[in-house]
Amino acid sequence: MRQTWRWFGPKDQVSIDDMMQAGVEGVVSALHHVPTGSVWTPDEIEKRQSLIARMTDGAPSGLAWEVVESLPVSEDIKKQSGDWRAHIDAWRTSLKHLHAAGIETICYNFMPVLDWTRTELAHRRPNGATCMRFDLIDFAAFDIHILKRPGASHDFSDAVVEDAGHRFAAMDDATRAKLADNIVCGLPGAAESFTLDDIRDHLAGYAVLGEDRLRQNLIDFLSEVAPLAEELGMRLCCHPDDPPFALLGLPRIMSTEADYRAILDAVDLPSNGVTLCSGSLGARPDNDLPKMMEALGDRVHFLHLRNVTRESDDIAGSFFEDEHLGGSTDMVALIAAVVREERKRRQAGRRDVSIPFRPDHGQEILDDFQRKAQPGYPAIGRLKGLAELRGIMTALTHEHEGLRA
Repeated sequence: MRQTWRWFGPKDQVSIDDMMQAGVEGVVSALHHVPTGSVWTPDEIEKRQSLIARMTDGAPSGLAWEVVESLPVSEDIKKQSGDWRAHIDAWRTSLKHLHAAGIETICYNFMPVLDWTRTELAHRRPNGATCMRFDLIDFAAFDIHILKRPGASHDFSDAVVEDAGHRFAAMDDATRAKLADNIVCGLPGAAESFTLDDIRDHLAGYAVLGEDRLRQNLIDFLSEVAPLAEELGMRLCCHPDDPPFALLGLPRIMSTEADYRAILDAVDLPSNGVTLCSGSLGARPDNDLPKMMEALGDRVHFLHLRNVTRESDDIAGSFFEDEHLGGSTDMVALIAAVVREERKRRQAGRRDVSIPFRPDHGQEILDDFQRKAQPGYPAIGRLKGLAELRGIMTALTHEHEGLRA
């Protein structure tokens, strides 16, 4: 398993020096400043590689940009509207430029409108740490009473609708605005540039698009880009829906093992693969992460290792982002499944034996409160998570070597 760390670029409050001290082996990054649908030029790619290659004092970092997260897929591509064909051409050109720069693993997602959804970005835990949380009642209050999406109340149970009404009535204007801001934060691009009317406009574009059509649009997209990735020796890996259940009346097509299997079988190329995110998929109780790793393992090109605690057994329910070894997913069993997959790859002589992973998200602890880093990406909270995951990896490796001896 290859230890990587996400870096948002020169504005990130977590530095290359911090990553060096955390002991990571590679960097996950993206050109967030390049508009979606535009080509990533060789010059911009080289600039990011140069930044990653140097510490603050100019000394070589020894780190390289190894995984792209994300090369964004435009809403036009997802809906097959507007400039979608030109955007696919730009995506293909960007792949070629990334390949020329030596970058082979490309993470992307096919979530309509929202990249991820949380109702709280700094939920306080009993020990004083903070984390991100999704509260179903708060979300229903937003959907029904703040966004006022037509028909929203039909998407929730009667009990949730009633509770959401009481919750909304108890909120003051500042609390309502904060809730809306937290949810809008999951929109692609700069969160502050979106209004409720912008969200309504985005939703209207998907009004006639159901799951079957969106799934076919993803298959069409992959039919255009996966053969090129195969030719170049690159790996594409789709991130799951976050959370993995329907929101805002939007179709969700990457929430379960069956969803992934449908896409992998439809475009059956090794380059067409999976970003297995244990936090996103783990928010749904019928997703067994170790079993999913066993079933999809040969096409898993990238791993996000984080843990959530589900607060109910409902498919759509509240959850919070727990410590990496806490939560509802058996992280030891999941990593054991990853280690077994890597042994299979080694025996088969595959080139991609070591699967890159990153300690996804993390609770804010200690000096994280002063940094004000990107939501979910504190330095010390992720360092703690990486250390815990590294401990599991080391123990499993030693156990295997002991059995083999």
